[in-house]
Amino acid sequence: MQIVRTIAEFKVLRSDWADQNLTVSLVPTMGALHAGHLSLLGPARMADRLVVSIFVNPTQFGPNEDLLHYPRPLEQDLSLLERNGVDAVFLPAASEIYPAGYRTLVAVDELSSRLCGVSRPSHFRGVATVVLKLFNIIQPQWAVFGQKDAQQTVILRRMVQDLNLDVEVIVQPIVREIDGLALSSRNQYLNVAERKAATILFRSLEFAQQALTQGESKTDVLVSGVRQLIGSEPLARLDYAEIVNAADLSPVEQVGDNALLALAVFIGKTRLIDNAFLGRNK
Repeated sequence: MQIVRTIAEFKVLRSDWADQNLTVSLVPTMGALHAGHLSLLGPARMADRLVVSIFVNPTQFGPNEDLLHYPRPLEQDLSLLERNGVDAVFLPAASEIYPAGYRTLVAVDELSSRLCGVSRPSHFRGVATVVLKLFNIIQPQWAVFGQKDAQQTVILRRMVQDLNLDVEVIVQPIVREIDGLALSSRNQYLNVAERKAATILFRSLEFAQQALTQGESKTDVLVSGVRQLIGSEPLARLDYAEIVNAADLSPVEQVGDNALLALAVFIGKTRLIDNAFLGRNK
């Protein structure tokens, strides 16, 4: 497994792969890898060369968020990737991605201002910027992301379409613990009581699906029930609960074939997100 730390070095490697007519896939991560990340490697192996990037992107963190404390178990991550057959790891420093004088940012309007974008207004600008840079540096034919970051996947697909990028965005299902909690690098912030309380997200998704199965399809009724359930957990504080069209994040009044229930909830000081398709497309 090759570890590449500079853009110039990676471009030499990528040119060599191009000379051999090798296809490339990319799994972008911020490290602190878990089984959810590893689930992305399977479809990425369709390519001749599998690249994983590890970069804690400063531009997607707000001023009061956890950039400085974000987990960075690098040696553990690299060992895990090598054992799982990754061909190359792109491991740049922040100064490599954003050198002195850097000024360019990428904004995907409207989609970035909904859901998580309300409380994290600059987040998706940072995500779109770094992902576009990774696409340009690594030049993958395929890039694989997780469904847990549902809004992110919608935004990146729109960016790819709008900017005519030659990369296919593949989205893999959420990987969960036995009790339903979606795997996340931020789960390690939770203490024992908070970890137990965090199951309220999955229980809320199940509640909505059960209500739908029993015949309730009005989104305001379903969302009201979800908010009430989350409010019953003393350690939980709701950021948002919304049912939207999964393709464009627009609000829907009635659950149809492509409805998505999206949640963001603070458990103690830790903000967790989760989502589930509702209806026949779940």
